[in-house]
Amino acid sequence: MKKLTVETHVFQDDGSIPNNPSLSVMIYKGALAEDPEKTEGIFNKNNWLNSWSGGVFPYHHYHSNTHEVLGVIKGTARLQIGGEKGKEFNVEPGDVMVLPAGTGHKKLDSSEDFEVAGAYPDGMEYNLRKGKEEERLLAIEDIKEVPLPDKDPVYGVDGPLLENWIKEQPPEKEFIDVKIR
Repeated sequence: MKKLTVETHVFQDDGSIPNNPSLSVMIYKGALAEDPEKTEGIFNKNNWLNSWSGGVFPYHHYHSNTHEVLGVIKGTARLQIGGEKGKEFNVEPGDVMVLPAGTGHKKLDSSEDFEVAGAYPDGMEYNLRKGKEEERLLAIEDIKEVPLPDKDPVYGVDGPLLENWIKEQPPEKEFIDVKIR
């Protein structure tokens, strides 16, 4: 496993998919290319649990109550991240995408053998949101409450995820004690 340059992308709320207003999508191109079959185990070792392997839904969806990591085990795909106004990414074995809570994702097309491993920090149970108006207000509130993970899903405590996401957090609001005269 080698450290690579990490791509970061910020996606704005598109009116249907909220995305995440304060955390970047992070893409680790080829981070696990030496042995993509070990992807799920690496995620689990770094406390990204409740893991699974399979495909990516062919419709826009997101999880409002947890962050998600996707690592390509085999095959190739073209994914759209960030909703209808998002960006397309070509992924291949060894690529890893960390999606902050609220980030829309969809499979546009793939090879027949395409397979990813997915996992969630601390094994969080995930919900499935599809950008429906009736779920929007609660989803936006959920997204604000999702804690930062303790470890990067690939590199553990030394990974770029924590450094990047901590820098992106808005500062705590200070309360000023105002005396009324």
